[in-house]
Amino acid sequence: MMNKSAYLMLRLAIGLSMFGHGLVRLPKLQTFSDGMLKEFSNSMLPQALVLPFSYVLPMVEFSVGLLLLLGLFTRMASLVGAITMLFLIWGTCLIENFGALPSQFIHVFFFAVLLHFANSNSLAIDLFIKKTK
Repeated sequence: MMNKSAYLMLRLAIGLSMFGHGLVRLPKLQTFSDGMLKEFSNSMLPQALVLPFSYVLPMVEFSVGLLLLLGLFTRMASLVGAITMLFLIWGTCLIENFGALPSQFIHVFFFAVLLHFANSNSLAIDLFIKKTK
């Protein structure tokens, strides 16, 4: 079992990171999408895959971050966050942006820790829901 305070700090840190990524991208969604399309224009990924992903990514980042900050559906949010990072790692490799990988690996590690030590969750809506059942 992990210390509850340590788990809370980790959950809030990764939650803020994801929330912040989504929050700043949502108001400029078209610009963000155009930038991703340009970045992936010379990759093997077809535009038909990159385009929808570029619109969904900020919404997923924002949602995962918000859920983690609230401590709501923490396990599912952590799993979705980790899977999102795996997609980002794959895309990062395809465009040979290897400098972005360390940050993405750190996010995956944090999500894995959140999943592994989920029983250490505290100050979370999940705990309130569990008590009312």
